Amino acid sequence: MTSEFSRRTILRGMAALSVLAMPLLHGSGRRLRAATLDEEANAMSKEEFPPVDFSKEEWRERLDPEAFDILFREKTERAFTSPLNEEKRDGTYVCAACYLPLFLSDMKFDSGTGWPSFYTHIEGRIGTKRDFRLIIPRTEYHCIRCGGHQGHVFSDGPEPTGQRWCNNGRALRFVPEGEPLPALRGQRQDG
Repeated sequence: MTSEFSRRTILRGMAALSVLAMPLLHGSGRRLRAATLDEEANAMSKEEFPPVDFSKEEWRERLDPEAFDILFREKTERAFTSPLNEEKRDGTYVCAACYLPLFLSDMKFDSGTGWPSFYTHIEGRIGTKRDFRLIIPRTEYHCIRCGGHQGHVFSDGPEPTGQRWCNNGRALRFVPEGEPLPALRGQRQDG
């Protein structure tokens, strides 16, 4: 009887929380344009890296299906599936869609979570927004140039920041030190 009461109480509480969270969840699946994510970061990088606004069809043609789902449908890859977890060379991690450099290899650490993790990012390259998909609020982050979803930031990382920028490996490409960064081809020009 006690376990039935507890289970019922927990289920009712979860149902109540989901009803309260509905207004917050409304529209959370829509992709935001890069300009709407984090205005300060966008302003810092707008001149150096103009926003890219390809259609979803254009991104779908440029990316493999899993990378497209992660970057532009805000999906998450399975833990421990990315070869970037084991990447130890010096270099730069760039957005897999638009090639904007987001992280340097010396910012990476092994979090044990199964996703590439960094304690900070290159300033002016990332925009954030609140994510309520799991009801508990989280901070989701995106590439500031193309709006591609990268992952979530948590406050359980190492010093000096105490942050863990937990990234989907399929949302990044690694460029070893000494190799040229890839260039985005076919970018539309504003005007």
